Amino acid sequence: MAAGGRASGRPAKKKGPSKGTGGQGRRSLEGKGSTPPAEMRHWYKDKARGERIAREERGDGRRPAPTRQRRSEDAPEYIGGRNPVLEALQAGVPTNALYVAQRIENDDRVRDSIKIAAERGIALLEVSRDKLDRMTEGIVHQGIALQIPAYDYAHPSDLVELAQDAAEVPLIIALDSVTDPRNLGAIARSATAFGAHGLLIPSRRSAGVTGGAWKTSAGTLANLRVARAANLTAALREYRDAGLFVIGLDGAGETDIGDVDLLTEPLVIVVGSEGKGLSRLVREQCDVVTRIPIQAAAESLNAGVAAGVALYEVARHRRP
Repeated sequence: MAAGGRASGRPAKKKGPSKGTGGQGRRSLEGKGSTPPAEMRHWYKDKARGERIAREERGDGRRPAPTRQRRSEDAPEYIGGRNPVLEALQAGVPTNALYVAQRIENDDRVRDSIKIAAERGIALLEVSRDKLDRMTEGIVHQGIALQIPAYDYAHPSDLVELAQDAAEVPLIIALDSVTDPRNLGAIARSATAFGAHGLLIPSRRSAGVTGGAWKTSAGTLANLRVARAANLTAALREYRDAGLFVIGLDGAGETDIGDVDLLTEPLVIVVGSEGKGLSRLVREQCDVVTRIPIQAAAESLNAGVAAGVALYEVARHRRP
């Protein structure tokens, strides 16, 4: 018989619980938790705000835009930044109010903007920078912003009537899937410079006359009508029925813009997006699809530049 040890003949004692602190030392072992992130520390908000103000005063750097909810079509727009605000006021852009941040560092642009606003009877409001941030939704405003009313779009037929009233050959620019408001503003600037009678944009999947478009146009949208069509293809068809020729501008066009023999006729020039060009349905409504000859190293021109080149060619052919 195998044995595991020497027996004493008495039953072993049961080991009881050891003496402890009763849990009173448990709290000292827990520690203070993980180190909080920077944004939760008491000094972070003031430091971040100071850095943001410094960037805006220098005019460099861009805050990341917050997530934007869908804006109502009749909601006002904002133009921010000292140069854009002054240019818009000088151009007579329709304006509801001029907002100036509290304790803004004045310079000639701020003083001139306030003076023009006072002369035009525009409401002048002083607000906190935080409120100005929320109103302008992330644009670099440099402490000053204009509130402009929602744009009052014309009907497509109004653009033809403008040319007829001026006893001029109609010249209209239509935009197909141009979604960047800065391109719309640049095209408006070129259209004004070369005597176009207006812009036509579709209601959907297109940039509208927003604060960004006003800013890029340098105020020229105040002197150029923009019409909006529920269906761009149908609007182009109506222009053709009214006697206008439709020229599509696309990198895959068959003819160079300078060789088109319709440039002195009543004209609609359709500008496609930089990436996709003209849509199939719009292309089918064009009398001619033309291209701008460029070097192969540059695959394409953006919509604003392409529209400017095409408008120059039309103006050159129409010059007496």
